[in-house]
Amino acid sequence: MNISGAGALVVGGASGLGAAVVRRLHDDGAHVVVADRDIERGRALADELGDDVAFVETDVTDEDAVARAVEHADAAGDDGLRISVMCAGIPVVQKTVSRGRAAELEPFRSVIGVNLIGTFNVLRLAAARMAATDPQEDDERGVCINTASIAAFEGQVGQIGYSASKAGVVGMTLPAARDLAGVGIRVNTIAPGTFATPMLEGLPEEAREALAAQIPFPRRLGRPEEFADLVRAIVTNRMINGEVIRLDGGLRMQPR
Repeated sequence: MNISGAGALVVGGASGLGAAVVRRLHDDGAHVVVADRDIERGRALADELGDDVAFVETDVTDEDAVARAVEHADAAGDDGLRISVMCAGIPVVQKTVSRGRAAELEPFRSVIGVNLIGTFNVLRLAAARMAATDPQEDDERGVCINTASIAAFEGQVGQIGYSASKAGVVGMTLPAARDLAGVGIRVNTIAPGTFATPMLEGLPEEAREALAAQIPFPRRLGRPEEFADLVRAIVTNRMINGEVIRLDGGLRMQPR
């Protein structure tokens, strides 16, 4: 997929991994729509990057809101929406049973709603719009990239809801790629390890250093720009399809 001139939708693009993706796609000439619930950060990023970046307030669980963001990205591109990157997600920490009490159902339902159902909501609406575009080289019409986590494979204590939601994203990848192959849309998922994002900003420095020390190499937290590098590689290489790619420095999470 050619990035220059393409309409690109980055959901969860106001900060962290998503903001790095917005910057990278913008640098490569895409017309980017930042879709996020964080109005202040989203508008600030769009204002900083200029005319080729717009912000649309978006809740991934809201069908109409996602549809509006998709429409904006489709209108922004020289020949429609071609790139969709879903980075939005929420964490939740609770054990199945703690101190003799069953976990509350609502946090589990909430994390599934945002991380899994929200991902499918973005995927289905973005892909439908891409399917209506004219094909490019190799009859390609677009590429959708979702974000899982290595917690999908090695969920830690207290991550049952988060891990289940991300495992669902992993499980959707190949069927979605097969579903959309006939209309020339690729689907891939990135499963990052421990990255320096706003999720970790609240931790003490010693806790962040302890997390980094668990990574075989390089022995540091991942940088959002490295996530964006992989997004770019996936977008530009048509043979990457139906894949879940770990981006973790060789990390395999321990139970705690």
